[in-house]
Amino acid sequence: MLFTHILALGISCIIALVVALGLTRRRVYPSPLPPGPRPLPILGNALQLDTKRPWLTYTEWGKDIWLLLDSISYLNIGKIVYSRILGIDLIIINSETIARELLDKRSANYSTRPVIRTNELAGLSFNTVFLPYDETLRRHRKIFHQVLKAEVSVSYHEMYSRHANDLVINLLNATSDLRQQTEAYMAPLIMAVTYGYLAHGHEDPFLTRARELIHIGENIVSPDKAAMFTAFPFLEKLPFWCFGGALALMGRSRELAQQLLNEPFDAVKAQIVRLRRVADGNALHSLVADFLSQAHDDADEETMKAVALTGYATGIDTTAAALQAFLLAMVLYPDVQARARVEIDQAVKHDKMPRLDDRVSLPYLDAILLEVLRWHPIAPLGIPHATSNDDVYDGYFIPKGLKALSRDEDMFPDASRFDPSRHLTVDGKLKDPFVNHFAFGRWFAECSLWTAASAILAVLRIDHAKDSNGERIEVKPQFGTGLVM
Repeated sequence: MLFTHILALGISCIIALVVALGLTRRRVYPSPLPPGPRPLPILGNALQLDTKRPWLTYTEWGKDIWLLLDSISYLNIGKIVYSRILGIDLIIINSETIARELLDKRSANYSTRPVIRTNELAGLSFNTVFLPYDETLRRHRKIFHQVLKAEVSVSYHEMYSRHANDLVINLLNATSDLRQQTEAYMAPLIMAVTYGYLAHGHEDPFLTRARELIHIGENIVSPDKAAMFTAFPFLEKLPFWCFGGALALMGRSRELAQQLLNEPFDAVKAQIVRLRRVADGNALHSLVADFLSQAHDDADEETMKAVALTGYATGIDTTAAALQAFLLAMVLYPDVQARARVEIDQAVKHDKMPRLDDRVSLPYLDAILLEVLRWHPIAPLGIPHATSNDDVYDGYFIPKGLKALSRDEDMFPDASRFDPSRHLTVDGKLKDPFVNHFAFGRWFAECSLWTAASAILAVLRIDHAKDSNGERIEVKPQFGTGLVM
Protein backbone atom coordinates (compact mmCIF):
# COMPACT_ATOMS: atom_id res chain seq x y z
CA MET A 1 0.00 0.00 0.00
CA LEU A 2 1.91 2.95 0.97
CA PHE A 3 3.43 1.04 0.19
CA THR A 4 4.34 -0.50 -2.29
CA HIS A 5 3.85 2.41 -2.89
CA ILE A 6 3.16 2.83 -1.08
CA LEU A 7 5.53 1.22 -1.77
CA ALA A 8 5.59 4.55 -1.78
CA LEU A 9 6.65 6.42 -2.76
CA GLY A 10 6.45 9.90 -3.10
CA ILE A 11 8.21 12.18 -5.50
CA SER A 12 11.46 11.97 -3.61
CA CYS A 13 12.02 8.24 -3.38
CA ILE A 14 15.47 6.90 -4.32
CA ILE A 15 15.26 4.08 -6.84
CA ALA A 16 18.23 1.98 -8.04
CA LEU A 17 18.75 0.33 -11.58
CA VAL A 18 20.68 -2.95 -11.17
CA VAL A 19 22.55 -4.92 -13.79
CA ALA A 20 24.09 -8.27 -12.92
CA LEU A 21 27.46 -8.56 -14.66
CA GLY A 22 30.41 -10.94 -14.24
CA LEU A 23 33.11 -10.13 -11.68
CA THR A 24 35.99 -10.50 -14.07
CA ARG A 25 34.63 -10.04 -17.56
CA ARG A 26 33.38 -6.60 -18.56
CA ARG A 27 31.37 -5.80 -21.65
CA VAL A 28 32.52 -3.30 -24.19
CA TYR A 29 29.75 -0.73 -24.41
CA PRO A 30 28.89 1.24 -27.56
CA SER A 31 28.49 4.46 -25.53
CA PRO A 32 30.08 5.65 -22.27
CA LEU A 33 28.52 4.65 -18.96
CA PRO A 34 27.39 7.51 -16.71
CA PRO A 35 30.20 8.97 -14.56
CA GLY A 36 30.64 7.63 -11.04
CA PRO A 37 33.07 7.12 -8.17
CA ARG A 38 36.31 5.30 -8.95
CA PRO A 39 35.87 1.57 -8.18
CA LEU A 40 38.32 -0.86 -6.64
CA PRO A 41 39.05 -4.22 -8.32
CA ILE A 42 36.45 -6.88 -7.46
CA LEU A 43 34.93 -4.84 -4.61
CA GLY A 44 33.93 -1.94 -6.82
CA ASN A 45 32.50 0.88 -4.68
CA ALA A 46 31.44 -1.39 -1.80
CA LEU A 47 33.83 0.17 0.73
CA GLN A 48 32.63 3.70 -0.11
CA LEU A 49 28.99 2.90 0.62
CA ASP A 50 27.23 3.77 3.87
CA THR A 51 25.46 0.43 4.19
CA LYS A 52 23.02 1.72 6.82
CA ARG A 53 22.04 4.83 4.84
CA PRO A 54 23.09 4.16 1.24
CA TRP A 55 20.79 6.89 -0.10
CA LEU A 56 23.07 9.47 1.51
CA THR A 57 26.07 8.02 -0.30
CA TYR A 58 24.22 8.03 -3.62
CA THR A 59 23.31 11.68 -3.23
CA GLU A 60 26.88 12.66 -2.26
CA TRP A 61 28.29 10.80 -5.26
CA GLY A 62 26.11 12.94 -7.50
CA LYS A 63 27.32 16.16 -5.86
CA ASP A 64 30.98 15.09 -6.03
CA ILE A 65 30.76 14.22 -9.72
CA TRP A 66 29.15 17.57 -10.51
CA LEU A 67 32.04 19.38 -8.84
CA LEU A 68 34.75 17.29 -10.48
CA LEU A 69 33.48 17.39 -14.06
CA ASP A 70 32.61 20.23 -16.38
CA SER A 71 28.95 20.70 -15.47
CA ILE A 72 28.46 23.17 -18.32
CA SER A 73 29.33 20.56 -20.94
CA TYR A 74 27.03 17.89 -19.50
CA LEU A 75 23.54 18.93 -18.53
CA ASN A 76 22.83 15.88 -16.35
CA ILE A 77 26.18 15.54 -14.57
CA GLY A 78 25.58 14.14 -11.08
CA LYS A 79 21.93 13.43 -11.78
CA ILE A 80 22.65 10.01 -13.23
CA VAL A 81 25.50 8.12 -11.55
CA TYR A 82 27.13 4.76 -12.25
CA SER A 83 28.57 2.55 -9.50
CA ARG A 84 29.56 -1.07 -9.08
CA ILE A 85 29.11 -3.18 -5.93
CA LEU A 86 30.66 -6.66 -5.90
CA GLY A 87 29.99 -7.22 -9.58
CA ILE A 88 26.54 -5.61 -9.52
CA ASP A 89 26.18 -2.52 -11.68
CA LEU A 90 23.94 0.22 -10.31
CA ILE A 91 22.74 3.36 -11.99
CA ILE A 92 21.45 5.93 -9.52
CA ILE A 93 19.04 8.62 -10.67
CA ASN A 94 19.06 11.81 -8.61
CA SER A 95 16.57 13.70 -10.76
CA GLU A 96 12.80 13.50 -10.96
CA THR A 97 12.90 14.64 -14.59
CA ILE A 98 15.18 11.76 -15.59
CA ALA A 99 13.19 9.28 -13.50
CA ARG A 100 9.97 10.28 -15.25
CA GLU A 101 11.68 10.09 -18.63
CA LEU A 102 12.88 6.54 -18.02
CA LEU A 103 10.23 5.06 -15.71
CA ASP A 104 7.19 6.66 -17.32
CA LYS A 105 7.97 7.40 -20.95
CA ARG A 106 10.13 4.30 -21.39
CA SER A 107 8.20 2.13 -18.98
CA ALA A 108 8.15 -0.86 -21.34
CA ASN A 109 11.90 -1.20 -20.82
CA TYR A 110 12.11 -0.13 -17.17
CA SER A 111 9.15 -1.84 -15.49
CA THR A 112 10.67 -5.14 -14.43
CA ARG A 113 12.54 -5.91 -11.19
CA PRO A 114 15.99 -7.33 -10.62
CA VAL A 115 16.47 -10.64 -8.82
CA ILE A 116 17.20 -9.78 -5.17
CA ARG A 117 18.49 -12.99 -3.66
CA THR A 118 18.03 -11.91 -0.03
CA ASN A 119 14.35 -11.40 -0.82
CA GLU A 120 14.01 -14.93 -2.14
CA LEU A 121 16.15 -16.54 0.56
CA ALA A 122 14.02 -14.88 3.25
CA GLY A 123 10.78 -16.22 1.77
CA LEU A 124 9.58 -12.75 0.70
CA SER A 125 9.29 -13.40 -3.03
CA PHE A 126 5.48 -13.39 -2.69
CA ASN A 127 5.60 -9.59 -2.36
CA THR A 128 3.95 -7.88 -5.32
CA VAL A 129 6.46 -5.04 -5.13
CA PHE A 130 9.38 -7.28 -6.06
CA LEU A 131 7.77 -9.30 -8.84
CA PRO A 132 9.24 -9.12 -12.34
CA TYR A 133 7.03 -7.83 -15.12
CA ASP A 134 5.26 -11.05 -16.05
CA GLU A 135 1.94 -12.86 -15.87
CA THR A 136 2.13 -13.29 -12.08
CA LEU A 137 2.44 -9.54 -11.63
CA ARG A 138 -0.51 -8.96 -13.96
CA ARG A 139 -2.65 -11.32 -11.82
CA HIS A 140 -1.60 -9.44 -8.69
CA ARG A 141 -2.48 -6.10 -10.25
CA LYS A 142 -5.86 -7.36 -11.37
CA ILE A 143 -6.78 -8.41 -7.83
CA PHE A 144 -5.41 -5.19 -6.34
CA HIS A 145 -7.60 -3.24 -8.73
CA GLN A 146 -10.67 -5.32 -7.90
CA VAL A 147 -10.39 -5.15 -4.11
CA LEU A 148 -8.73 -1.75 -3.58
CA LYS A 149 -10.23 0.50 -6.24
CA ALA A 150 -11.70 3.87 -5.29
CA GLU A 151 -15.31 2.68 -5.26
CA VAL A 152 -14.49 -0.10 -2.80
CA SER A 153 -12.52 2.23 -0.51
CA VAL A 154 -15.67 4.29 0.10
CA SER A 155 -17.16 1.42 2.08
CA TYR A 156 -14.32 1.67 4.61
CA HIS A 157 -14.63 5.39 5.42
CA GLU A 158 -16.39 4.76 8.73
CA MET A 159 -13.69 2.29 9.70
CA TYR A 160 -10.96 4.85 8.95
CA SER A 161 -12.69 7.37 11.18
CA ARG A 162 -13.17 4.97 14.11
CA HIS A 163 -9.52 3.99 14.11
CA ALA A 164 -8.39 7.61 13.69
CA ASN A 165 -10.47 8.62 16.74
CA ASP A 166 -8.81 5.82 18.71
CA LEU A 167 -5.41 7.13 17.58
CA VAL A 168 -6.20 10.60 18.91
CA ILE A 169 -7.22 9.17 22.29
CA ASN A 170 -4.09 7.01 22.41
CA LEU A 171 -1.90 10.02 21.62
CA LEU A 172 -3.55 11.99 24.42
CA ASN A 173 -2.69 9.22 26.85
CA ALA A 174 0.64 8.25 25.30
CA THR A 175 3.39 7.33 27.73
CA SER A 176 5.53 5.46 25.20
CA ASP A 177 7.17 6.28 21.89
CA LEU A 178 5.07 7.56 19.00
CA ARG A 179 6.03 4.67 16.76
CA GLN A 180 3.98 2.31 18.92
CA GLN A 181 0.99 4.67 18.74
CA THR A 182 1.11 5.10 14.97
CA GLU A 183 1.56 1.37 14.42
CA ALA A 184 -1.33 0.74 16.80
CA TYR A 185 -3.44 2.82 14.40
CA MET A 186 -2.31 1.26 11.12
CA ALA A 187 -1.87 -2.41 11.97
CA PRO A 188 -5.41 -3.12 13.29
CA LEU A 189 -6.93 -0.94 10.55
CA ILE A 190 -5.18 -2.84 7.76
CA MET A 191 -6.00 -6.18 9.40
CA ALA A 192 -9.66 -5.23 9.67
CA VAL A 193 -9.88 -4.08 6.05
CA THR A 194 -7.84 -6.98 4.65
CA TYR A 195 -9.07 -9.95 6.69
CA GLY A 196 -11.93 -8.63 8.81
CA TYR A 197 -9.70 -9.46 11.77
CA LEU A 198 -10.19 -7.56 15.02
CA ALA A 199 -6.78 -7.29 16.67
CA HIS A 200 -6.57 -7.63 20.45
CA GLY A 201 -4.23 -4.82 21.42
CA HIS A 202 -0.64 -4.03 20.46
CA GLU A 203 0.56 -7.46 21.60
CA ASP A 204 -1.91 -9.41 19.45
CA PRO A 205 -0.06 -12.57 18.31
CA PHE A 206 -0.72 -11.98 14.62
CA LEU A 207 0.44 -8.36 14.79
CA THR A 208 3.53 -9.36 16.76
CA ARG A 209 4.55 -11.90 14.13
CA ALA A 210 3.80 -9.47 11.30
CA ARG A 211 5.95 -6.74 12.89
CA GLU A 212 8.78 -9.25 13.27
CA LEU A 213 8.58 -10.21 9.59
CA ILE A 214 8.45 -6.58 8.50
CA HIS A 215 11.46 -5.67 10.64
CA ILE A 216 13.55 -8.48 9.18
CA GLY A 217 12.46 -7.76 5.63
CA GLU A 218 13.14 -4.03 5.65
CA ASN A 219 16.71 -4.64 6.80
CA ILE A 220 17.71 -7.26 4.22
CA VAL A 221 15.96 -6.23 1.00
CA SER A 222 18.45 -3.78 -0.52
CA PRO A 223 20.83 -4.04 -3.49
CA ASP A 224 23.97 -3.73 -1.34
CA LYS A 225 23.05 -6.72 0.87
CA ALA A 226 21.87 -8.80 -2.08
CA ALA A 227 25.06 -8.06 -4.03
CA MET A 228 27.25 -10.48 -2.11
CA PHE A 229 24.93 -13.43 -2.83
CA THR A 230 24.89 -12.54 -6.52
CA ALA A 231 28.66 -12.14 -6.60
CA PHE A 232 29.37 -15.24 -4.49
CA PRO A 233 26.53 -17.77 -5.01
CA PHE A 234 28.25 -20.36 -2.79
CA LEU A 235 27.27 -18.22 0.23
CA GLU A 236 23.72 -19.54 -0.12
CA LYS A 237 25.00 -22.95 0.98
CA LEU A 238 26.11 -21.59 4.35
CA PRO A 239 23.80 -21.55 7.39
CA PHE A 240 22.12 -18.18 7.81
CA TRP A 241 23.36 -17.70 11.36
CA CYS A 242 26.94 -17.23 10.18
CA PHE A 243 26.10 -13.90 8.49
CA GLY A 244 25.05 -12.13 11.67
CA GLY A 245 22.61 -9.20 11.89
CA ALA A 246 19.34 -9.28 9.94
CA LEU A 247 20.72 -11.76 7.40
CA ALA A 248 21.00 -14.35 10.17
CA LEU A 249 17.21 -14.19 10.53
CA MET A 250 16.34 -15.18 6.96
CA GLY A 251 15.30 -18.66 8.11
CA ARG A 252 12.97 -17.16 10.70
CA SER A 253 11.61 -14.85 8.01
CA ARG A 254 10.69 -17.81 5.78
CA GLU A 255 8.84 -19.45 8.66
CA LEU A 256 6.92 -16.27 9.51
CA ALA A 257 6.03 -15.60 5.87
CA GLN A 258 4.42 -19.01 5.45
CA GLN A 259 2.43 -18.62 8.66
CA LEU A 260 1.20 -15.15 7.71
CA LEU A 261 0.35 -16.11 4.14
CA ASN A 262 -1.85 -19.01 5.17
CA GLU A 263 -3.27 -18.65 8.69
CA PRO A 264 -5.38 -15.43 8.42
CA PHE A 265 -6.56 -16.34 4.91
CA ASP A 266 -7.58 -19.84 5.96
CA ALA A 267 -9.37 -18.41 9.02
CA VAL A 268 -11.51 -16.13 6.82
CA LYS A 269 -12.23 -19.02 4.46
CA ALA A 270 -13.31 -21.29 7.33
CA GLN A 271 -15.55 -18.59 8.77
CA ILE A 272 -17.31 -18.12 5.43
CA VAL A 273 -17.91 -21.87 5.21
CA ARG A 274 -19.45 -21.85 8.71
CA LEU A 275 -21.74 -18.95 7.81
CA ARG A 276 -22.89 -20.68 4.66
CA ARG A 277 -23.55 -23.87 6.63
CA VAL A 278 -25.90 -22.08 9.01
CA ALA A 279 -27.35 -19.92 6.21
CA ASP A 280 -26.34 -16.75 8.03
CA GLY A 281 -27.20 -13.72 5.92
CA ASN A 282 -24.67 -11.45 7.64
CA ALA A 283 -21.85 -11.65 5.12
CA LEU A 284 -18.33 -10.85 6.22
CA HIS A 285 -16.86 -7.68 4.77
CA SER A 286 -13.15 -7.55 4.06
CA LEU A 287 -10.90 -7.71 1.03
CA VAL A 288 -10.32 -11.44 1.44
CA ALA A 289 -13.97 -12.20 2.28
CA ASP A 290 -15.18 -10.26 -0.75
CA PHE A 291 -12.70 -12.17 -2.91
CA LEU A 292 -13.78 -15.55 -1.52
CA SER A 293 -17.46 -14.76 -2.04
CA GLN A 294 -16.84 -15.38 -5.74
CA ALA A 295 -15.70 -18.61 -7.37
CA HIS A 296 -11.90 -18.91 -7.70
CA ASP A 297 -9.51 -21.76 -8.32
CA ASP A 298 -6.60 -22.69 -6.09
CA ALA A 299 -4.11 -20.69 -8.17
CA ASP A 300 -6.18 -17.53 -7.70
CA GLU A 301 -6.36 -18.16 -3.96
CA GLU A 302 -2.56 -18.41 -3.73
CA THR A 303 -2.35 -15.06 -5.54
CA MET A 304 -4.88 -13.51 -3.16
CA LYS A 305 -2.84 -14.70 -0.17
CA ALA A 306 0.20 -12.93 -1.58
CA VAL A 307 -1.77 -9.78 -2.41
CA ALA A 308 -3.33 -9.64 1.07
CA LEU A 309 -0.03 -10.04 2.92
CA THR A 310 1.71 -7.61 0.57
CA GLY A 311 -0.92 -4.99 1.36
CA TYR A 312 -0.56 -5.55 5.08
CA ALA A 313 3.24 -5.81 5.24
CA THR A 314 3.90 -2.80 3.03
CA GLY A 315 1.16 -0.70 4.60
CA ILE A 316 1.76 -0.89 8.31
CA ASP A 317 5.32 0.41 8.39
CA THR A 318 5.12 2.96 5.60
CA THR A 319 1.98 4.75 6.75
CA ALA A 320 3.09 4.61 10.39
CA ALA A 321 6.44 6.13 9.33
CA ALA A 322 4.64 8.85 7.37
CA LEU A 323 2.52 9.68 10.41
CA GLN A 324 5.64 9.92 12.58
CA ALA A 325 7.22 12.32 10.06
CA PHE A 326 3.97 14.31 10.03
CA LEU A 327 4.01 14.68 13.83
CA LEU A 328 7.68 15.72 13.71
CA ALA A 329 6.94 18.37 11.09
CA MET A 330 4.07 19.77 13.12
CA VAL A 331 6.40 20.23 16.11
CA LEU A 332 9.19 21.79 14.07
CA TYR A 333 6.92 24.02 11.96
CA PRO A 334 4.17 25.38 14.23
CA ASP A 335 3.14 27.97 11.62
CA VAL A 336 2.23 25.15 9.22
CA GLN A 337 0.28 23.40 11.96
CA ALA A 338 -1.60 26.60 12.80
CA ARG A 339 -2.52 27.28 9.18
CA ALA A 340 -3.82 23.72 8.75
CA ARG A 341 -5.95 24.05 11.87
CA VAL A 342 -7.44 27.32 10.61
CA GLU A 343 -8.34 25.60 7.34
CA ILE A 344 -10.07 22.77 9.22
CA ASP A 345 -11.94 25.17 11.52
CA GLN A 346 -13.25 27.10 8.50
CA ALA A 347 -14.26 24.04 6.47
CA VAL A 348 -15.62 21.73 9.20
CA LYS A 349 -18.29 22.54 11.77
CA HIS A 350 -16.82 22.81 15.25
CA ASP A 351 -18.94 20.02 16.66
CA LYS A 352 -17.79 17.50 14.05
CA MET A 353 -14.62 15.69 13.11
CA PRO A 354 -13.22 16.06 9.57
CA ARG A 355 -14.40 13.36 7.19
CA LEU A 356 -13.16 12.32 3.80
CA ASP A 357 -16.17 14.14 2.35
CA ASP A 358 -14.53 17.37 3.57
CA ARG A 359 -11.27 16.69 1.78
CA VAL A 360 -11.99 18.82 -1.27
CA SER A 361 -12.24 21.83 1.06
CA LEU A 362 -8.88 21.12 2.73
CA PRO A 363 -6.18 21.44 0.01
CA TYR A 364 -3.55 22.71 2.45
CA LEU A 365 -3.77 19.48 4.45
CA ASP A 366 -3.14 17.47 1.28
CA ALA A 367 -0.19 19.77 0.54
CA ILE A 368 1.22 19.04 4.02
CA LEU A 369 1.02 15.29 3.44
CA LEU A 370 2.68 15.61 0.03
CA GLU A 371 5.45 17.62 1.64
CA VAL A 372 5.86 15.02 4.39
CA LEU A 373 6.51 12.36 1.74
CA ARG A 374 8.96 14.64 -0.11
CA TRP A 375 10.72 16.14 2.94
CA HIS A 376 11.78 12.85 4.54
CA PRO A 377 10.82 10.05 2.13
CA ILE A 378 9.63 7.00 4.01
CA ALA A 379 11.29 4.63 1.54
CA PRO A 380 14.45 6.52 0.53
CA LEU A 381 15.80 3.69 -1.61
CA GLY A 382 12.46 2.98 -3.23
CA ILE A 383 12.18 -0.40 -4.93
CA PRO A 384 14.85 -1.38 -7.48
CA HIS A 385 13.89 -1.54 -11.15
CA ALA A 386 15.73 -3.34 -13.94
CA THR A 387 16.01 -2.69 -17.65
CA SER A 388 14.75 -5.37 -20.00
CA ASN A 389 17.06 -4.22 -22.80
CA ASP A 390 20.09 -2.00 -23.29
CA ASP A 391 19.27 1.69 -23.53
CA VAL A 392 20.95 5.06 -24.11
CA TYR A 393 19.97 8.25 -22.28
CA ASP A 394 21.59 11.65 -22.85
CA GLY A 395 24.57 9.93 -24.46
CA TYR A 396 25.03 7.51 -21.54
CA PHE A 397 24.75 3.76 -21.98
CA ILE A 398 22.37 1.93 -19.60
CA PRO A 399 23.02 -1.82 -19.82
CA LYS A 400 20.33 -4.44 -19.77
CA GLY A 401 19.49 -5.59 -16.45
CA LEU A 402 19.13 -1.28 -11.61
CA LYS A 403 17.74 3.47 -10.37
CA ALA A 404 17.59 6.46 -7.63
CA LEU A 405 15.74 9.65 -7.05
CA SER A 406 16.37 11.97 -4.14
CA ARG A 407 15.50 15.53 -3.25
CA ASP A 408 16.10 17.25 -6.57
CA GLU A 409 17.05 20.89 -5.93
CA ASP A 410 15.99 21.78 -9.48
CA MET A 411 12.47 20.60 -8.72
CA PHE A 412 12.39 21.63 -5.04
CA PRO A 413 14.58 24.65 -4.23
CA ASP A 414 15.76 24.72 -0.60
CA ALA A 415 14.78 21.04 -0.46
CA SER A 416 15.61 20.55 3.22
CA ARG A 417 12.97 23.11 4.24
CA PHE A 418 9.46 21.86 5.01
CA ASP A 419 7.14 23.99 2.87
CA PRO A 420 3.68 22.64 1.90
CA SER A 421 3.08 25.75 -0.23
CA ARG A 422 5.39 24.37 -2.90
CA HIS A 423 2.58 21.94 -3.81
CA LEU A 424 -0.08 24.67 -4.19
CA THR A 425 -0.92 27.06 -7.00
CA VAL A 426 -1.17 30.79 -6.33
CA ASP A 427 -4.92 30.40 -5.75
CA GLY A 428 -4.38 27.66 -3.13
CA LYS A 429 -5.19 24.57 -5.21
CA LEU A 430 -3.09 21.41 -5.37
CA LYS A 431 -0.65 21.32 -8.26
CA ASP A 432 -0.63 17.52 -8.32
CA PRO A 433 -3.41 15.13 -7.31
CA PHE A 434 -2.31 13.29 -4.17
CA VAL A 435 -3.11 9.88 -5.62
CA ASN A 436 -0.52 10.20 -8.38
CA HIS A 437 2.15 9.30 -5.88
CA PHE A 438 0.78 5.89 -4.93
CA ALA A 439 0.74 2.65 -6.81
CA PHE A 440 -0.80 -0.46 -5.27
CA GLY A 441 -3.39 0.34 -2.60
CA ARG A 442 -3.15 4.07 -3.23
CA TRP A 443 -6.73 4.76 -2.18
CA PHE A 444 -6.40 2.94 1.12
CA ALA A 445 -3.00 4.50 1.79
CA GLU A 446 -3.97 8.08 1.22
CA CYS A 447 -7.37 7.77 2.90
CA SER A 448 -5.94 6.24 6.07
CA LEU A 449 -3.12 8.80 6.22
CA TRP A 450 -5.42 11.76 5.51
CA THR A 451 -8.05 10.65 8.06
CA ALA A 452 -5.44 10.25 10.80
CA ALA A 453 -3.76 13.60 10.09
CA SER A 454 -7.05 15.51 9.93
CA ALA A 455 -8.27 13.98 13.21
CA ILE A 456 -5.00 14.84 14.96
CA LEU A 457 -5.06 18.46 13.79
CA ALA A 458 -8.74 18.88 14.64
CA VAL A 459 -8.29 17.78 18.27
CA LEU A 460 -4.66 18.10 19.35
CA ARG A 461 -2.06 20.85 19.52
CA ILE A 462 1.33 19.30 18.92
CA ASP A 463 4.14 21.08 20.76
CA HIS A 464 7.49 20.56 22.44
CA ALA A 465 7.57 18.71 25.74
CA LYS A 466 8.71 20.61 28.85
CA ASP A 467 11.34 19.62 31.38
CA SER A 468 10.90 19.70 35.17
CA ASN A 469 11.64 23.46 35.15
CA GLY A 470 8.99 24.16 32.53
CA GLU A 471 11.62 24.77 29.84
CA ARG A 472 11.01 23.56 26.30
CA ILE A 473 12.86 20.38 25.31
CA GLU A 474 14.32 20.82 21.84
CA VAL A 475 13.59 18.12 19.30
CA LYS A 476 16.56 16.54 17.53
CA PRO A 477 15.25 14.69 14.46
CA GLN A 478 16.67 11.20 14.13
CA PHE A 479 15.64 8.64 11.54
CA GLY A 480 16.00 4.89 11.46
CA THR A 481 17.61 2.81 8.74
CA GLY A 482 16.41 0.04 6.47
CA LEU A 483 13.98 -0.08 3.55
CA VAL A 484 11.54 2.12 5.49
CA MET A 485 13.02 5.14 7.30
